[in-house]
Amino acid sequence: MRICIIGNASNIHIVKWANGLSGIDHEVYLLSADKSGIDEINPKVSLFVLPFRPPAGYYLNWLWTRKLINQIQPDILNTHYASGYGTLSRLINFRPTLLSVWGSDVFDVPYQNRIMYNIVRRNLQAATRIASTSKIMREQVLKLYQPSYEIFVTPFGVDLDVFKPNRKQDSQNITIGIIKTIDEKYGQTCLIKAFKLLLERLKLEGRTEIADRLRLVIIGDGPQKYVVQSLVTQLGLDKQVSIIGRVKNTDVPYYLNQFDIACFPSTFESFGVAAIEASACEVPVIASNIGGLPEVVIDGRTGYLVKPGNEQDLSEKMYHLVIDKELRKKMGIEGRKFVLKNYDWQENLKLMEKYLYQIIEENRG
Repeated sequence: MRICIIGNASNIHIVKWANGLSGIDHEVYLLSADKSGIDEINPKVSLFVLPFRPPAGYYLNWLWTRKLINQIQPDILNTHYASGYGTLSRLINFRPTLLSVWGSDVFDVPYQNRIMYNIVRRNLQAATRIASTSKIMREQVLKLYQPSYEIFVTPFGVDLDVFKPNRKQDSQNITIGIIKTIDEKYGQTCLIKAFKLLLERLKLEGRTEIADRLRLVIIGDGPQKYVVQSLVTQLGLDKQVSIIGRVKNTDVPYYLNQFDIACFPSTFESFGVAAIEASACEVPVIASNIGGLPEVVIDGRTGYLVKPGNEQDLSEKMYHLVIDKELRKKMGIEGRKFVLKNYDWQENLKLMEKYLYQIIEENRG
């Protein structure tokens, strides 16, 4: 199968789809208005960087992109993101096209103003088929556009040979961690405040020895990095909180295996790949009960779900896991079992492959 992917070449999720499909012997072309980032693109993937950068590039690149597609002659086009790249895809007007929605493109962008609402809706209508990574995202698409066909759910799983338990043995610390872009919607400030409450509670209960061994590790970069750094200093947590910059996706399993507890207190999350990756490494997860996170974290079994933005609730659930090593171990084991059953990347790739073939056959008919 000759597959042409249109999307952001610096985004790890798009790179992973391109690499994965090329790895099962498909001919993959990646067309992007964004240059590639720190995550390596498989040499088998043919990358074409379009001449004009976003956002203008979503319109200005259409003729260039159409010429490339005429040269490539793909069996199918898979466009990622319903707004920006979805607009470019609509202007190209190639069939068949599978439009993969991501989250903010259907949850946020359409509600910025009436113009954006109409653009996203037209992009959805122009696609041959639509795919979503979660059930809740599929429901959101249906609020914008009700196609006559079923919207596919194509989970974004993890490579279980890469994301696996490889626990540290020598540290006496108990490490709570998060790996996300540092942004208000991902709740790093809420996590820091909850961590402070946790330390205060442990000391008040005479569990000073546990409090002294606690560490919070924040991995990522983003618009709120300096806000987060200032909050850490303001709360007097510099000795127990570490902020590490963005890391390569290939390094994520190493860092996850340094965590005893993974926290994702997001106020918006369309799916929850980071939570799946943590569970695959047998790390118990605490996440907000919002968006797609309840689909990937089983409350009381693989971790805990908490009220979004609620520092007290988050601190309470961290407390339960911090003082109970056996509970951490039990939830971690259950988490990997859950991922094995539902989010094995190789199985997810086969499902995507099946849907792509189905769309091609339906288009021929």
